[in-house]
Amino acid sequence: MNNILTRLIGDKKDWKRMEARANELPADYRTVYAEMKNYMWRFTASDGMDIVDILRDILDLFETEAAAGRTVVEVTGTDLAAFCDARLPEQHDAYRAKLRATLNKVADKLA
Repeated sequence: MNNILTRLIGDKKDWKRMEARANELPADYRTVYAEMKNYMWRFTASDGMDIVDILRDILDLFETEAAAGRTVVEVTGTDLAAFCDARLPEQHDAYRAKLRATLNKVADKLA
C-alpha cells in the first residue's frame, strides 16, 4: 500500500513541477504545449505514464529551443500532429485524422 501511495503522490508532485516549467515558456510554446498535451492524452495507455514521459521530453526540448531564441514552429514544423505522432507509440485510432486536423489549426494560427 505504501508503494502505491508513494507513487501517486510522487507522480502528482512531478506533474505539478512539469506544469510550473511549462508556464514559464514563452506564450507560443505554452499554447502549443497545452494543445499537444490535450492531443496526446487521447492516446494514453494504462496509467498515462507513457504520455507523461513523452511530454517531459517535449518540455525539455521546448525549454532548450526557447532559450536559443527559436520559435515553436521552427522546432515542431507546421504539422504539429505529425510531431506528436512521431513520439507516440504506434496506434491505430479512428479519430486520429480529426484530432490531427484540430491540432494543426493551432500552428496555422501561429504561422
